[in-house]
Amino acid sequence: MTRRPTWLSAAAIGGAIALMSMSAAPVFAQDGPGEMPAGGWTVYPNYSEVDCENQEFNGHPYTGSLKQIEAIDDSTVVFRFCQSDPTFIPKVAFSAYGINDAEYLAANSENRNILTQPNGTGPYMLDEWREGQEIILAAFPDYWGDAPLAETAVLRWSSEPGQKLLELQSGTVDAIDNPSPDDIGLIESDSNLQLVPREALNVFYIGMNNTIPPFDNPRVRQAFAMGFDRDRILNPFYPPGSNRADWFTPCSIDFGCEGEAWYEYDPEGAKALLDEALIEDGFVDDDGNPVFPQEAAQIHLRIVDRTYLPFPEQVGLDIQDQLKNTFGILASVIVSDSAVFIPAANAGNLPGFHLLGWNGDYPDATNFLDYHFGAGAQPQFGEGWPDIWEVLAEGATASNPDVRRAAYEAANNGLREHIPMIPVAQGGSATAWAADVEGAHSSPLSNEQFKVADGGADGVMVFMQNDQPISLHCMDESDGESLRACDQITEMLYTFGIDTTPKPSLATECVANEDQTEWTCSLREGVKFHDGSDFTASDVVTSYAAMWDAENPLHVGNSGQYSYWSGLWTSFLNPPEGSGDGH
Repeated sequence: MTRRPTWLSAAAIGGAIALMSMSAAPVFAQDGPGEMPAGGWTVYPNYSEVDCENQEFNGHPYTGSLKQIEAIDDSTVVFRFCQSDPTFIPKVAFSAYGINDAEYLAANSENRNILTQPNGTGPYMLDEWREGQEIILAAFPDYWGDAPLAETAVLRWSSEPGQKLLELQSGTVDAIDNPSPDDIGLIESDSNLQLVPREALNVFYIGMNNTIPPFDNPRVRQAFAMGFDRDRILNPFYPPGSNRADWFTPCSIDFGCEGEAWYEYDPEGAKALLDEALIEDGFVDDDGNPVFPQEAAQIHLRIVDRTYLPFPEQVGLDIQDQLKNTFGILASVIVSDSAVFIPAANAGNLPGFHLLGWNGDYPDATNFLDYHFGAGAQPQFGEGWPDIWEVLAEGATASNPDVRRAAYEAANNGLREHIPMIPVAQGGSATAWAADVEGAHSSPLSNEQFKVADGGADGVMVFMQNDQPISLHCMDESDGESLRACDQITEMLYTFGIDTTPKPSLATECVANEDQTEWTCSLREGVKFHDGSDFTASDVVTSYAAMWDAENPLHVGNSGQYSYWSGLWTSFLNPPEGSGDGH
């Protein structure tokens, strides 16, 4: 394997350290992760068996499904699981699971160069990151696929919708992400611009905690499920392409809308039911009239625009008004910063109502339902329900589509019965482009592909998003801005491209055994990393090992949390003490 640091930026070349090349024979670790073998790992883990039956690994609790990853040869990787994993392909297509060069990871993890100097296989390579201004990407001459239409792609950012639109109108950028709903009509009427709607793959919900009175009474929660006019929230605050959420999961994904739809709006019935439940639980005044406790009359939110909730403050005020008009409840709107709001919500410490949502990471019901309502979910809604846990576990591991459909029907019906939250809307959004750009598009997963857009007359494709990426080492990032940048540089085994259908990328195919406990991936041959080194199966094993094992020497990133690993694959190997990851 040769090292030809020809295509990396000068900064990246300076940070790269040449290591021994991979030998033809497999190299195995012996006594733990330790130092990476030359060329990377070819099997992981091999020093101790994952005990699937007893849910244990190396003295730690382990309830993850992944058991072992092995490079059979340079172009074949096998993923082995403790149980069936029918969602394997959409998971490995997720942007956080880009494959890195094993030796480059080893040379640039500890010094943290990997955060700003990535070495991927993608259509673009990093030319320059001008901190606080822009990231400049250059087309990779040795890219295995179709060459990018634009030789140069530039990523810029602004949190101000007005500034983004002004930049687009003036021609300084070719595309903007997530224009304000207030600007949609203006964009559509401008012949110099084009609007590309984005399919709604998210959900906004009103959360309640079943351990905090009076929400511990399911009849109280049902009353609010019947008493909020969700269309009243949807119509003025959401752009075209948005939908009222009659299920927690979007109908655009498989098994998304199984089971009975959500409660119809019935304000009179809702008020009567709430009064009965309050009297039943002793929330009454001296005359025996129902009284909603003031300490529970709270609406918690953060003022951060999201696709699932474009105008959080205005929506909060509308919910406040509905509580007053329908139920006679005078509620307070409490605004917190994300750093306060999110931990409090996840810990189940918010009384009253809280406004939150979820943008899908991959198009499967597991990503929406398991994270929020599975056995390992955080106590955002209070105590969970074993009947939902059981059917979600069945749906996540069943290889038969009919079994999965039945499981998600039962799960959605269970949510309708227990009412941990009220699904309100699935928000549509869009990208806006200059009219002369060929290849303008929007991705439902917000992973727009710069390579398919030509950049208009000047041949430079400039895309403006909401914020600067945190880093370009997306194994350890979860923000959409970082993931979109990484998508141009680093590739996964599969990719969603510009839609929600996973397509082969670095793998030409991944095939499961009969019960889907083993997935064998055939890798694309002739692929080069940006520094000229060859892509092989050991790069796949090493990249996944770096994420999976918290004691791996390459488990070094921006935060070291690797939150998407535990979120999508359930458990780390060797989780750090006090991490709470025994699940």
